[in-house]
Amino acid sequence: MASTINGDIAKIISMPHIDRARIAVLIPCYNEEVAVAQVVHGFREALPDARIYVFDNNSTDATRANALAAGAIVRHVSRPGKGNVVRRMFADIDADIYVLVDGDATYHAKSARSLVDTLVEENLDMVVGTRVHEHEEAYRRGHQFGNRWLTGAMTRIFGGSFTDMLSGYRVFSRRFAKSFPAMSRGFEIETELTIHALELRMPYAELATPYGARPEGSTSKLSTYSDGIRILSTIIKLFAIERPLQFYGALSGLLAAVALLLSLPLFVTYMESGLVPRFPTAILSTGLVMLSAIGFVTGVILETVTIGRREAKQLRYLAIGSPSCLSGEEESR
Repeated sequence: MASTINGDIAKIISMPHIDRARIAVLIPCYNEEVAVAQVVHGFREALPDARIYVFDNNSTDATRANALAAGAIVRHVSRPGKGNVVRRMFADIDADIYVLVDGDATYHAKSARSLVDTLVEENLDMVVGTRVHEHEEAYRRGHQFGNRWLTGAMTRIFGGSFTDMLSGYRVFSRRFAKSFPAMSRGFEIETELTIHALELRMPYAELATPYGARPEGSTSKLSTYSDGIRILSTIIKLFAIERPLQFYGALSGLLAAVALLLSLPLFVTYMESGLVPRFPTAILSTGLVMLSAIGFVTGVILETVTIGRREAKQLRYLAIGSPSCLSGEEESR
């Protein structure tokens, strides 16, 4: 694993710079006065031509002042939650390439050039910096287990080959950012970003990047259990929204199976005696069959709506130039 990281970092020196691209580094922050200046300086060094934005989410400490002193462009977002901040970032900032990174100084700023070059050279829409840590305090085992479990649940439903769905270190193309209808409010935003790429079948990649511990005095805003439950509920909600026929079809099948189990003894008795015992059970079975039919029809109708909505997002996506335009490939053809 260490050789993989070293290989990725070596690309920073060997890959050509993308001179034509307008790069924006987007840093969502809430009470990160200890770390934000370090993050700004690190990305200024890694991407000297980029514009660095710090989006302050109602911080009560010196986050804003420290970010300004470090040379960042500071914006304010009043609605709390990382999802609300990312929504404003993609809406307000105009760039060719977007680098999204948390403001806690845990992600490796020097890997940014490698991530950006990979996006452009391979004509991708998203590159995720997967976390590789050396110290237990940097990435607790509980968080690792939760990440693996949630990532596994997401890939089983939506497909894909992601290994670190919850990484906060990502690089996006312009057409990804401007076609992304962000709906999340909190830390479930990474889940929504991942599923957006899968649903539009966007090309993406993952690169291993070092992941370190927070600076002393900095505290995590992530709640292991409540945010984990919120992320899981987001996966289920997006399953119902993006795959309604599968979701409601499964519910319909479950209701039909329960109705069959309840009605089977009644049917056997009726065939033997001509009588229908336990009328409440018979009524319940009939109701479950009706709900099953309604659920299936609901899935069919919503599937049609989802296809139309996905086509609209696809058209918006296709209306924007690909990252290959930034490297001059289109001109050479």
